[in-house]
Amino acid sequence: MEFLCLAPTHSFSTNPKSTKIISIDRTSTTGRIMKMYQNMRGSTVRPSALPLKMSRIVTLPDISAPVVGTPTILPKVDPGELVVNNPTGGDPDELIQYLVDILASPVYDVAIESPLELATKLSARLGVNFYIKREDKQKVFSFKLRGAYNMMSNLSKEELAKGVITASAGNHAQGVALAGQRLNCKSTIVMPETTPQIKVDAVKALGGTVVLHGQTFDEAQTYALELSEKDGLKYIPPFDAPGVIKGQGTIGTEINRQLKDIHAVFVPVGGGGLISGVAAFFKQIAPNTKIIGVEPYGAASMTLSLYEGHRVKLGNVDTFADGVAVALVGEYTFAKCQELIDGMVLVRNDGISAAIKDVYDEGRSILETSGAVAIAGAAAYCEFYNIKNENIVAIASGANMDFSKLHKVTELAELGSDKEALLATFMIEQPGSFKTFTKLVGSMNITEVTYRYTSERKEALVLYRVDVDEKSDLEEMIKKLNSSNMKTFNFSHNELVAEHIKHLVGGSASISDEIFGEFIFPEKAGALSTFLEAFSPRWNITLCRYRDQGDISGNVLVGFQVPQSEMDEFKSQADGLGYPYNLDNSNEAFNIVVAE
Repeated sequence: MEFLCLAPTHSFSTNPKSTKIISIDRTSTTGRIMKMYQNMRGSTVRPSALPLKMSRIVTLPDISAPVVGTPTILPKVDPGELVVNNPTGGDPDELIQYLVDILASPVYDVAIESPLELATKLSARLGVNFYIKREDKQKVFSFKLRGAYNMMSNLSKEELAKGVITASAGNHAQGVALAGQRLNCKSTIVMPETTPQIKVDAVKALGGTVVLHGQTFDEAQTYALELSEKDGLKYIPPFDAPGVIKGQGTIGTEINRQLKDIHAVFVPVGGGGLISGVAAFFKQIAPNTKIIGVEPYGAASMTLSLYEGHRVKLGNVDTFADGVAVALVGEYTFAKCQELIDGMVLVRNDGISAAIKDVYDEGRSILETSGAVAIAGAAAYCEFYNIKNENIVAIASGANMDFSKLHKVTELAELGSDKEALLATFMIEQPGSFKTFTKLVGSMNITEVTYRYTSERKEALVLYRVDVDEKSDLEEMIKKLNSSNMKTFNFSHNELVAEHIKHLVGGSASISDEIFGEFIFPEKAGALSTFLEAFSPRWNITLCRYRDQGDISGNVLVGFQVPQSEMDEFKSQADGLGYPYNLDNSNEAFNIVVAE
């Protein structure tokens, strides 16, 4: 099965359902609003998109069977490449009501009209007018207060008097707490026990009552729904409700007021509430503006769901951009995205990190990882399709960065922007070989080097980073090393190397039946003991490498001795543990650096 990837250098032809002419009573509230906004509709008609190339797709199982590992489609889609959605247009009457409700939303009781800033350095580099919608400048440093307040402000007095409840480990929690404070309504926030203390304290500071329950968001949400029913509290979902979507849609009205003739608006996608609201506004007021969602490769639940035509639940979700790390998109938001958005693009974690650095270079602000997702996607899209002289908007959705995550961001940022390369070179282990190696690297500035002699190899391994001014210089250096019998590999976009393998440069210990896996541990006391109970002493643990990344979960690299005859038993035990994992023996870096 295949899908056609289109090069949207120009706007897609507009879906007829979304441009249907509707007779409106000009004396009604809807009529007055539509008349006021009539001159805002885009009038420029551009050629339709050009076909680019075909990318193979795998058929995914139904929602009831979560996808385990990385679906085959994802490595075949380049960063920034548009996975096209063919919008159905939606119900015109429902969309008109959306427009009315978005324009009438009371979100400015708690929110500011966030600035739309021209990123001059990004614009110059990409050859476009690159604008960033700064939702990170809200009081809670995130857009989430809009949806929460809009929904809560429409509750009855009786519902507000009883109080509200939600489940969240992040920005939605603060949005609900702030809305509750403003509306004099008690807000209860159920958070996983693994939630970093800084986020718990932030919710309490806004008057929210925090209940810690469960190890995952799903467990916290289940408990919140139980309390909602038991105590008669209104549940405020983080994304899958019309009231929340309409509140987020006010961002679309602001962008439209602040800038005209926009080629595309790029929106980070987690559960889909933000993009649904922005699209519901733009596709009526400025239908020629493309609305494009952005997801990390490891959390591409909306991308896969739109392709399959039904919601797809991911078995493993990468939590690097934790604000958009959603295994299953909303039922309502999925329908809205099917109806309205133009497509999705995917980004790697190093691209997200590079976008954080880009924003820092523009104005010394630090976004959270999910807050930079749309910026990374917009930049990658412009580079992939060589977009020039267009107005591009990306929403910076938040700045609640956990300080302990910064070290990983800084390690990945230069790699993501291709300003630095991460390389592995083998050289004959003899006196003077390291000096010869440095001469061959030549004028390329070495920013980090790790080397360790091991008697297990005839060749020494050097892992190192170099600054890259021009890609051609890097290619020439690698060619020179290879021609001098120093085999060299470029691992710049292999996150496994950046995170783990450079710490294991001593190489293989020549252990029989050794396998390697990455396990996602919850950041809580006792997680390691639970893990060891599952595998030891049944299988010998040969390696362990872990570093706190500031998430609710941590990535742990582990080695085991598992005979081939026991692999099925091992996998069954790993599946039963409940920790997401991937076996990495097929990873090129492992075969070269560790596993030989």
